[in-house]
Amino acid sequence: MGTRKKVNERLLWLLIFCLLCSVVLLDVVISSFFPSITFIKYISLIILIGTLPYLIRTLNKEREISEEHRENKLKLKNIFDTLDVAIWSHDLKSDKLLITPGIEKLYGYSYKDFYNDFDLWKKVIYPDDLYIVQAREKKFAAGETVTSEYRIIRPDGEVRWIQDRGFPTLDKRGNFVDFNSVLFDITDRKESEDRYRSLVEMSPDIIAVVGSKKVEYMNEAGWKLVGATSPDEVIGESALKFASSQIIETIKSKVGRMDNREPERVRFEFQAKRLDGETIDVEMAATSIFYEGRFAVQVVGRDITERKKTEKTIQNMAYFDSLTGLPNRNRFRHHLNEALKQQADQMLAVLFLDLDRFKIINDTKGHSVGDVVLQKVANRLELAVQTGGFVSRQGGDEFIILLEDIDKEKTTKLAKQILNEFSYPLEVNNQEFYVTPSIGISIFPIDGMDEETLIKNADTAMYQAKERGNSFCFYSSNLNGISIRKMELENGLRKALEQNQLMLYYQPQVCLATGKLVGIEALIRWQHPELGFIAPSEFIPLAEETGLIVPIGKWVLQEACKQRKAWENAGFHNFPIAVNVSVRQFEDDYFVEYISNLLAEVGLEANHLELEITESIMQNLENSMIILNQLKELGVLLSIDDFGTGYSSLSYLLHLPIDKIKIDKSFVDDILYHSNQGIMVKTIIDMGLNLNFAVIAEGIETDEQLSFLKKNDCRTGQGYLFSRPIPAEQMDEYLFNRKSGIPI
Repeated sequence: MGTRKKVNERLLWLLIFCLLCSVVLLDVVISSFFPSITFIKYISLIILIGTLPYLIRTLNKEREISEEHRENKLKLKNIFDTLDVAIWSHDLKSDKLLITPGIEKLYGYSYKDFYNDFDLWKKVIYPDDLYIVQAREKKFAAGETVTSEYRIIRPDGEVRWIQDRGFPTLDKRGNFVDFNSVLFDITDRKESEDRYRSLVEMSPDIIAVVGSKKVEYMNEAGWKLVGATSPDEVIGESALKFASSQIIETIKSKVGRMDNREPERVRFEFQAKRLDGETIDVEMAATSIFYEGRFAVQVVGRDITERKKTEKTIQNMAYFDSLTGLPNRNRFRHHLNEALKQQADQMLAVLFLDLDRFKIINDTKGHSVGDVVLQKVANRLELAVQTGGFVSRQGGDEFIILLEDIDKEKTTKLAKQILNEFSYPLEVNNQEFYVTPSIGISIFPIDGMDEETLIKNADTAMYQAKERGNSFCFYSSNLNGISIRKMELENGLRKALEQNQLMLYYQPQVCLATGKLVGIEALIRWQHPELGFIAPSEFIPLAEETGLIVPIGKWVLQEACKQRKAWENAGFHNFPIAVNVSVRQFEDDYFVEYISNLLAEVGLEANHLELEITESIMQNLENSMIILNQLKELGVLLSIDDFGTGYSSLSYLLHLPIDKIKIDKSFVDDILYHSNQGIMVKTIIDMGLNLNFAVIAEGIETDEQLSFLKKNDCRTGQGYLFSRPIPAEQMDEYLFNRKSGIPI
């Protein structure tokens, strides 16, 4: 263009020169032929003078246009140099190529290199992207404008991304005659997109774009989560296929509007639908974006199904008992508080239940059987209460039931119904177990205005019911003393052993025919420093309940054995000392070893120790047989205490290495006060003799009882008729002075 401007300027000066020459030549010609005509000269001169300014202005204007064009060309060059842009123009008919210098910045080659080799642009394309060029050439041949993106390799080895927008030109015959292309360096954009795409595709979270309620995009984590095997199964599908209409409308109302000045973000949790019909819990965040030029919503989320399960598990652990599935202590207290708020004008009843004999089952049969028993108890309680109450497990063998909108009559009816449900045995592993509840009841608002007081008073009433045995008891204010005393005894019992508050008393066992001493039973006593003498019937069950019976039982065995050895050293040889052994002691894995070591330590012969066990050991007969036989091998004497009060089977007794059975005091009392006139005692004596067991009756207090027992061949007995339990010092005197237990 600059060359063309210079040519035009030269032509203009040449025209002025020619015009001047023409005027001079014309003047010479006219002067030669017409010397007298001077008018024409002046006219020509005037024309020349008038034309000259116009020619000068034209010349100046052309100069201005040329300068402006040069400046615009420079500006355009600067713009192209600033941008990573190059223009490629190729006239295919004349095979002429025009390339802007910007190609040097893009490709790293001199633009002259491209003039020297028209195919250089193709030779530097990344080999894996050559297929793109092949595809676009076919479109060019059809006259289509094509935008392509491919990589090139620069001379220094650097790989750059190029966007190439080509414009083909076809002649009238449809021949491809000219080609123009605009080239951009888009490396930064592509790398940014690749990084973003990599983050999106590699993200473990769900990332999706939804436009017009259809899925426009979803990453791999997303389509795999909804159960798809490829993105084609989700792209283009309705969002309603994966989320409810309510969720879709929520998103739309929050972020699905184009007139929002600032994109709003909304977070929510919902259950998404998989392609296989299953549901999963997801946590989502949504915001509005423009996707491929259209308004859309981007959602980012994650699968929280396992977290929800964990939260549910934690909630169940916090509010439900894992063994029975019943509401636990926390859930019950929450429910009771809510009921107290809502039913302030109605009566509520709190029933506190404790299972009798459960500890024996748990100790003898093991925790696995005990757990099944508790599960069956829970089922029976729910069956008894049904929809009339709220059943919960407090822990251990304690349960609490809440009855709403109730009165005392209805509560009594339900308590009796619960007791009736447990009149039948529970069957576990083909074995029957009798478990009966003791029920304490408190009434709102009579017995308390808050949950703590109601539960405490129901617990207090339960202990009164337990003393009665298999019954229920309503709370009354005079029961408070029972609860307080129980707490005091429990606290004191924990200190009794270490503070030497426990002691042994001894009661002689005599031959009923001769009055000769045949044995002595060691009986524990507790002298409380403040409460005074505590009866064994009061603190032994508490020791069993708290587990303190184990260390206390070991102390009793040790003291009894030492005392028996002392009497042996004093010359008394021919009688054993009897010691009661609890089920918990008996089930100790090291019990036999303890007895063996104790006898060796004290130096006592094994046949001078008699262990009295209860029939409850029969509930774990297999293990009991092993322990009893091991004790028998040591030479220890064995007897069953309180015979007839438990659930032992006569068939089991035939196989047990038992030496004697003791008739419980309650049966001996029947000799005088029961209409059967001692028939149970006579039956036990006969059975024992037939099974070759020695039989001893305890609790003999009258001559009538003694006479009946002797008449029915009971040979041994003990009771107040012969001697009360006495301290060791008095027992020494008894042995030395009386020599006989027959009263004079």
